[in-house]
Amino acid sequence: MRISRTPWWYYVIAVVLGALIGTFLVWRTRTTAIAPVGAPWFVSGVLFVLGIVVLVLAWQVHQYVIGKVKEIDVDKASTTLVLCKALAIAGAALAGYYGGELAMCIVWRDVAFYQGLIAECSVACAVTVIDMIIGIVGEGWCQLPPQEGPEHPNAKKRKKRRRDAAVAAVSRPADSAKR
Repeated sequence: MRISRTPWWYYVIAVVLGALIGTFLVWRTRTTAIAPVGAPWFVSGVLFVLGIVVLVLAWQVHQYVIGKVKEIDVDKASTTLVLCKALAIAGAALAGYYGGELAMCIVWRDVAFYQGLIAECSVACAVTVIDMIIGIVGEGWCQLPPQEGPEHPNAKKRKKRRRDAAVAAVSRPADSAKR
């Protein structure tokens, strides 16, 4: 199974879509009697703890990749990689969402209600950006070195050495027969 790195533009799309949704929802609440939600402190705390847990799991997989740990559970390693990818994309989308809410609420910073909302969205935006970075770094830490197979960078060198050795072995008996 071959898993590639998440392209950088996935994060850009997630941030833009999140910002559009967050901006639209705050704009929509201004024309209705519904107040914008923001992000409770508990949510920011849970997101931060989740990021730390994923970072620790990715560090354990990285220890295996660099050879400091001799064996690791394959399910744990693959689950950690999926968690890193999901955390990075979700962090990007939520950073855009809270950033969009923040951008719309900044205009009303003189109103007491919006001051609390601005503080909540600022912290949530910072935490989700940290989560996105943790996910990207963790995904890099979970990347295994290429196996000794046909796609390995040294495979062509080995194949050329074997071919040269075979050519040399074939040409030697002919040279000794002439003498």
